[in-house]
Amino acid sequence: MAKDLKYFMRDQKEEIITAPGPDTILDDEGNPLTLEIKVLSAAEIRKIDNNYRKRSIAFNDKGAPYISDGEVVFKVEKDAARAVRHIIAEALVYPDLKDPGLMEHYNCVDITEMPQLVFSKSDEYSHVVRVVFGALGLTPGANDSETLNAAKN
Repeated sequence: MAKDLKYFMRDQKEEIITAPGPDTILDDEGNPLTLEIKVLSAAEIRKIDNNYRKRSIAFNDKGAPYISDGEVVFKVEKDAARAVRHIIAEALVYPDLKDPGLMEHYNCVDITEMPQLVFSKSDEYSHVVRVVFGALGLTPGANDSETLNAAKN
């Protein structure tokens, strides 16, 4: 009996999730604002993450490349904190951290700086990281220290 693959033929529609914002940012009636989060695909997240990864040849003190098993050794540098902030800026629909007026208000030209400017208190920023990463299915595991440390920076 052949298994039906129609269950995997889903429409790729944009999904927006709402979540409570930090309790320090209130609307006119004193209620916490609701964040709107676009669920990014795994490919979008991977593309953003890869943009902050730099791979280069590793050299010794004398300037010669390291060789291991006949192959050149590469070193990988990653700006994980900036990648986290970029993912947050791409995922947030409200507030839209890429809005020109909002960016102008904060005198900012780089969207990766916006999450920490808009959510400037550490508890606000931590809340937003938790909520956005939870919505994206990226909630760090207990041993994912790189993501945890990046979110704190």
